[in-house]
Amino acid sequence: MTTPAHHTPPENPRRNIPWVTTTYFAEGLPYMIVRILSGVFFTQLGVKERYLGYLNYLGLPWNIKFLWAPLVDGWGTKRGWQIALQGILAVLTGVVALLSHFAASAEGGAYLELIAGVFVLMAIVAATNDIAIDGYYLEAIPKREDQALLSGYRVLAYRMSMVFARSGLVAFAAWAMSSATAGTAYHAWALAFSVGAGVLATLAVGHVFLLPRVGTPVGDVESQFAKAKRVFVEGFVTYLAQPKVSLVLAFIVLYKMGDELLFSMVTPFMLRELKITGEQYAWIAGIVGAAGTIIGAMWGGYLIKKMGLRKAMWPLTIAMNLNIWLYVWLSVAKPDPSTFSGISLIATIHGIEQIAAGLGSAALLVFLLTTCSQQYKATHYAVGSAIMSIPGTLVGGQAGAIVEAIGYTNLYILAFVAALPGMALIPFVPMREE
Repeated sequence: MTTPAHHTPPENPRRNIPWVTTTYFAEGLPYMIVRILSGVFFTQLGVKERYLGYLNYLGLPWNIKFLWAPLVDGWGTKRGWQIALQGILAVLTGVVALLSHFAASAEGGAYLELIAGVFVLMAIVAATNDIAIDGYYLEAIPKREDQALLSGYRVLAYRMSMVFARSGLVAFAAWAMSSATAGTAYHAWALAFSVGAGVLATLAVGHVFLLPRVGTPVGDVESQFAKAKRVFVEGFVTYLAQPKVSLVLAFIVLYKMGDELLFSMVTPFMLRELKITGEQYAWIAGIVGAAGTIIGAMWGGYLIKKMGLRKAMWPLTIAMNLNIWLYVWLSVAKPDPSTFSGISLIATIHGIEQIAAGLGSAALLVFLLTTCSQQYKATHYAVGSAIMSIPGTLVGGQAGAIVEAIGYTNLYILAFVAALPGMALIPFVPMREE
């Protein structure tokens, strides 16, 4: 008589949901603090447009983070990396809060320069935190079907961090500013950044207990670097060896140039030019904007799947770029945000523009994926993403100076003009449908 075999029940991938959601919330929140809250903060403190434009340069570490990804791969564990980095981000956000408090008595002064310097450091640390989180996710969940199953939770957690920062923290700062809680904008933002620091600290400590231990520390760092360097060089060379590479690169660089210029100064435009309040900005940018981006990306993906990339590219691109004229109209008409009709118009146009941007982003993302070979997919995507994003970041960094020279209306007209070269390349760029 044989003893029946005992089968080990398959692991349930859904048990990973708690740490997947908390890690991707911890990925999105620092990005939002550095890239979005910094702009609202400096705008409300009266910093000149020229310097507000320079804040777009804070996006560069995310654009080029693939350059130091081998360091995270080749040293220590990704679990240890993200716990340490999230702790550092909590401390740096706390430093911003402290400096904001001190800046109140000095009416800004050198403290604002110090805060800007801390944001630069935060950008580098936060981009590295992204590398650690994404790498850990792939290590801890090695099966592709499980990764796909949990991808929705990743996206949801990241979007929730955006809403928390852009709506929650901005609204909290606006409430503190209008109440007896804080005497000045500096004090109000000191409180808001303190809340952000507390959340990041809680996440860092929580991940000590929540994150499963996967992988082992890498011993031979030199061989890891050598391997990563070889893969990167081979990947870069093969990416540049694809057919019509000059056209492909030009298209990737130029496709969203108009959109990049449009959104580079949207926060000071809404707060200063349109004179919306902090509370209004919180729900327009946070809720309406986030919903518009999601709707646009999903709609764009559906249209590409149904029509094919080549056929969908024109309607998606036209929708993205024609909507720039809505902002031209908004900069001329300047609806009164204190009236229901005025704030409704502003919110509607912002939502439509976010949907349009999502449509264009879907088109460019799918095109970018078609330029990646199977053998070097990760490296090709990293290189393509950097080529796509760096020019927009650099141009956006000068948008504040452009506003000071010619105003917002002409900036948006210029944004439409900047969109035309990318559109002109569509008939000539090779587009694979797989």
